[in-house]
Amino acid sequence: MKTLELKTKRMLAHSENGIGWMIFNNPARHNALSLEMWQGMAGVMTAFAEDDDVRVVILRGAGGKAFVSGADISEFDDKRGSADQKAEYGRIAGAGSRALATFDKPVIGLIEGFCIGGGLATALSADIRFATPDSRFGIPAARLGLGYEYEGLAKLIRLVGPSRARDIMLSARFMDATEALDMGLINFIAERDTIEARVLDYAKTIAGNAPLTVKAAKAAVNVWERGAREDQIAAVEALVNACFDSNDYKEGRRAFKEKRTPDFEGH
Repeated sequence: MKTLELKTKRMLAHSENGIGWMIFNNPARHNALSLEMWQGMAGVMTAFAEDDDVRVVILRGAGGKAFVSGADISEFDDKRGSADQKAEYGRIAGAGSRALATFDKPVIGLIEGFCIGGGLATALSADIRFATPDSRFGIPAARLGLGYEYEGLAKLIRLVGPSRARDIMLSARFMDATEALDMGLINFIAERDTIEARVLDYAKTIAGNAPLTVKAAKAAVNVWERGAREDQIAAVEALVNACFDSNDYKEGRRAFKEKRTPDFEGH
């Protein structure tokens, strides 16, 4: 197991057998995101992006009571109390958010308990989301009087549609896992005693697939979701062509003929 050395103890990260783990480690505050955690997030995702051994990443909250319960409100007076402070906070948090949003490998969210506000926005950056039956979801910005950035809302709208996004934002209500599944906020519900094993099995399935094909597929979905600009479509086409020119494509064909599991290397 490879453990990443971080500047904060509120984020943990390690990788093993092609799977990276990024853990929000602030359980005393239900893993509320502090500024140092946003900074740590950027470092972790950059390290995983540069590590060819990591093929898929799992996000999880420590302690079992929450994935992430939102931003750490205790910091707002000192670090987000004015428009100028908001700008600096946004710069740092934005770097962490972008590192996750632009990550080109698959990301899985393992959600237990509360997934609220910035926690939900973070979970929406995952490609696949598993949640326990007792998980709760919502964006209570309207209860705090804070504005919600366009980029985060756009992701929510693309996922659940404008009607449901209006409900989530205007009511500021919480939803249970069943409703979240019905509206597409999550992909799967798993019991607490099985969710880790189910997520690991799913991650291992992805890690065993051809990395270049997975990368091209994720890129194609992202481009469609963001408006399908011509230059972005061309970039996806280049990724698709790279698949056909790869050794992995040759390996996949050989393995099919030989009736064995392919051994993909990502090139």
